Amino acid sequence: MSRLTVGILGLQGDIEEHLSATDLALSRLGAEGEPLLVKGIDDAKRVNALIIPGGESTVMGSLSSIKGILPTLRERITNGLPTLGTCAGMITLAKRAYDRVVGETSQTLIGTMDITVERNSFGRQGESFEADLGLDVPGASKFHGVFIRAPSVKTIGQGVKELARLGDAVVAVQQGNMIGTAFHPELSGSTILHEYLIRLAKTDAVQA
Repeated sequence: MSRLTVGILGLQGDIEEHLSATDLALSRLGAEGEPLLVKGIDDAKRVNALIIPGGESTVMGSLSSIKGILPTLRERITNGLPTLGTCAGMITLAKRAYDRVVGETSQTLIGTMDITVERNSFGRQGESFEADLGLDVPGASKFHGVFIRAPSVKTIGQGVKELARLGDAVVAVQQGNMIGTAFHPELSGSTILHEYLIRLAKTDAVQA
């Protein structure tokens, strides 16, 4: 099998933390590959998997549009590119997003995941917290979630699987090749979700 290239959208957000977690996940799996910062169309075309980090979802959407990378990302994800969107990354994947305080937003979204996301569901920066979750991912019966200005999933469409809840709030989902989390796995000390993404990419490469 050829080497896997795991892209991290490198426009804004928790980029370095995802680079480190991806390196460690590849090592733990014994997988041949490397992370790549995705900053342009050529980068987006060559990756075998993609991570959209936490950060500012409006900024990421705007920069993706300005750099002309948005249509390529949308096309590749729609066509099956294994993708992990964390916090703001999950917001950008959603078909619809609104803010708990200000309501509807006009932000640019990739819009490939059939979910509605509420931004800042648990409050602003000062209400950030950590919590242990049950996570329906192979090898992860429990996961330590780090929630920073975290969103939650308010509606899910057909084919979307719930992966984790915090109380009544849905905080992780999967739809085929796309995984979305309201929390920051790159800050958890665990690489289980990065490993899961890499396994999806390896399966995809074998089937291609």
